[in-house]
Amino acid sequence: MYREKVVIGKGSEFPLNGLITIPDGAYGPSPAVVMVHGSGASNMDEKVIKLTPFRDLADGLAAHGIASIRYDKRSFVYGRKMVKEYGSGMTVREETIEDAILALEMLRSDKRFDSDNLFILGHSMGAMLAPRIDAEGGNVKGLVMMAGTPHRLEDIVIRQLDQSRKGGGNPVLRFVTGLECKYFANRFSGLYELSDEEAKKKKFAGNVSLYYFKDMGQKTAADYLHESSKPVLIMQGGRDFQVLADDDFKAFKEQLEGRDNVGYKLYPELNHCFVTAINDDILKAAKEYSVERHIGEDVITDIAEFIHAQI
Repeated sequence: MYREKVVIGKGSEFPLNGLITIPDGAYGPSPAVVMVHGSGASNMDEKVIKLTPFRDLADGLAAHGIASIRYDKRSFVYGRKMVKEYGSGMTVREETIEDAILALEMLRSDKRFDSDNLFILGHSMGAMLAPRIDAEGGNVKGLVMMAGTPHRLEDIVIRQLDQSRKGGGNPVLRFVTGLECKYFANRFSGLYELSDEEAKKKKFAGNVSLYYFKDMGQKTAADYLHESSKPVLIMQGGRDFQVLADDDFKAFKEQLEGRDNVGYKLYPELNHCFVTAINDDILKAAKEYSVERHIGEDVITDIAEFIHAQI
């Protein structure tokens, strides 16, 4: 394989450094994936302390003849500028969707890649957004959704706070987290009855308003998938404490029951980043991601086989 530096959105207000990974000795145009980050500010490797999921996936897929493009997330490079530019009106469209579509357009314009066989690979919140990216201009062949959820983002926020409240550790911290859980639950109550302007005036945290959640929650990932017949692979780690196998993964199966275009893969011993889990407690997330590990060949092979089966 070899890697090539690129710039997503070159000449725009928010150019982003990226890397295209190309299979060595590829015969003809290669199928390719665009990698879409989870929540928060992430670099092109989607680095989480000592884990680098997107780098692992890019290198692994190249060994199977599949190219990829990954890039720094807009909020990673331009967080302050985005606040000034978009204010309380910022949505996932500006944060994530626009750049994913630009990356796909870059691949389509390059004859080294098969424009009829482009895929979105979304992780965590990127998986939640993958069907929307496709519907709003991505127009890809299929979707790989890793550690996503059919629930709304605000429901996941409240659940994770509740998990922290119920976990072990400092009783003062549990008490404070319990207060936060109640506060945000009240804050989100009646969200979809608010007008857009009302939602923009109500802050969630920092510079993020409730409008960010309202915009994203109008249609869930499952809602978008119900409107599409494109092939989808939904993947889940069994020891993921951020997105849950017995809730989110199960809910996908229930909500998409009977759809023969959707496949599922569960990895009982893997965590949110699809490496072997060490801890099972959301309060130990920092420790969980502080030990270097890499995505295994079983996960890479499953993604590659899914993609090749669509070509």
